[in-house]
Amino acid sequence: MTARPDTAIVLAAGLGKRMRPITDTIPKPLVKIAGKTLLDWGLDSLAAAGVGKAVVNVHYLPEQIVAHVAARRAPRIVISDESERLLDSAGGIVKALPELGEQPFFILNADTFWIDQSPLNLGRLALAWDAAKMDILLMLADLHQATGHCGSTDFLVAPDGGLRRSKGDPAGLIYAGAAIVHPRLFEQAPAEPHSLNAYFDTAIAAGRLFGMPMHGHWITVGTPDAIALAEAAVADALAESR
Repeated sequence: MTARPDTAIVLAAGLGKRMRPITDTIPKPLVKIAGKTLLDWGLDSLAAAGVGKAVVNVHYLPEQIVAHVAARRAPRIVISDESERLLDSAGGIVKALPELGEQPFFILNADTFWIDQSPLNLGRLALAWDAAKMDILLMLADLHQATGHCGSTDFLVAPDGGLRRSKGDPAGLIYAGAAIVHPRLFEQAPAEPHSLNAYFDTAIAAGRLFGMPMHGHWITVGTPDAIALAEAAVADALAESR
């Protein structure tokens, strides 16, 4: 049985330009939805899944995030400081690798979250992980279980869970901002600005990108207008789960 990942990185270093004017004074991960910051939605999901350590990378208004997470007890937070230079998603992961270790770890985006059903989605993702055949396992959402998503789909899922780009096919699913990756994927990778998206294509070419459809409701918050929609979605999803 595969061990459940005990470590995660939460990608919280973005500039949040589309959330202005709110993000003129606070970093986007500290925007609150239903009384809880976007960052805490993700960190609470990790804590519920038994993750012991979460690396949070910071760049824009970093001192606010550092002060905010100082009050958390679980998971244990380690800050990866990118205040001098923003490294994008993959560059930020490479910089944090010494803290992430040699075992598979979770990746979470700090601007998306979900309302779980039982069993928890991160627990299901961990159970679906198979290091022998996967380099990356993505959590996926259906368009109908998503709030705030303005684009098309991302991936088509084969019967064995293997993924390929959907190129907008409505039968596809959305990348839901949570994944498990093996650190071997980043061997020889530079701690320079570059995107995780390119690694998806590398894994597709090798037949090692897989996906797991999530249960529950997925929420992404891109603009100030999306906050009210997100809060309504949280209320509805929590009411349904009771």
